[in-house]
Amino acid sequence: MTAVAPVVLDAMGGDHGPAETVAGAVAAWRAHGVPVILVGALGQVDRELKRHGAVGEIAVVHAEDTVPMAEPGAAAATLATSSLAVGCELVRRGEGGAFVSAGSTGAVVSCAVRGIGRAAGVLRPALAVALPTLTGGASVLVDAGATADPSPAMVAQFALLGAGYARTVLGRADPVVGLLSIGSEPGKGNRLTRRAGELLAALPLRFHGNVEGHDVLAGTVDVIVTDGFTGNVVLKSVEGCVRTALAMVAGAGIASPDRLAEVARRYDPETHGGAALLGLGGTVVVAHGSSPAATITRACVVAHALAAAP
Repeated sequence: MTAVAPVVLDAMGGDHGPAETVAGAVAAWRAHGVPVILVGALGQVDRELKRHGAVGEIAVVHAEDTVPMAEPGAAAATLATSSLAVGCELVRRGEGGAFVSAGSTGAVVSCAVRGIGRAAGVLRPALAVALPTLTGGASVLVDAGATADPSPAMVAQFALLGAGYARTVLGRADPVVGLLSIGSEPGKGNRLTRRAGELLAALPLRFHGNVEGHDVLAGTVDVIVTDGFTGNVVLKSVEGCVRTALAMVAGAGIASPDRLAEVARRYDPETHGGAALLGLGGTVVVAHGSSPAATITRACVVAHALAAAP
């Protein structure tokens, strides 16, 4: 079996920069055997590696610049010396098997499209997140924030990308796809949703039809497809509602702390690591901007596994 190339990690990405990304990379290598290439300001990265006694264990590629978290995606893509651009270039050249960043989602998407390129026939990339459901499994939410204003054709293609992800990652042989809307009846929704529904019905996949917000965590379908604006609102609403509901239950004392901790763990970004950016010529995982080291580690493990998947 051919070995998977190292995961390329944007050491400068996220709210905490090298302090957390380097620690996450060290743990990915030492605890999970995932080889990592760190990309970023050499001096800062080396200082963090020394703190962990890891100089020489993990390769470092210098990048002159860092893309600020608030930088617009289009502007970020033109900065060829940034850690994002240099990291994507390593993947494009085959020196890395996957790219991971906790940087601005828009900047990561723009740099990945520019540096790695879209897969053949793909109109726009989409972010996929596997959300735990009441059935004990998971449903893939796609797009979770990569393309805010897609066309109906793009949304239909997101469904195909999400179904492929569900087959590869969740092991669903024939995934069921639902279109997120304001009603389950056919024809419900805005113009984008109605037209996307017509296109989805003609595609070679198991199209359930419309699903509503209360279906997101119910396990009604394997893939929930929507535009990136709506999907990102849904994702952050789910995360916030879970935290709030668990805090209220804990305060009422009606469930054991161990059980609450287990439910919280299932929805913690540390558990899933981040969102896979689908539709590119290489594997890209986008982690939360506030990711601590443990989440970065998980993102590297997930990216390595996705890159190794057939």
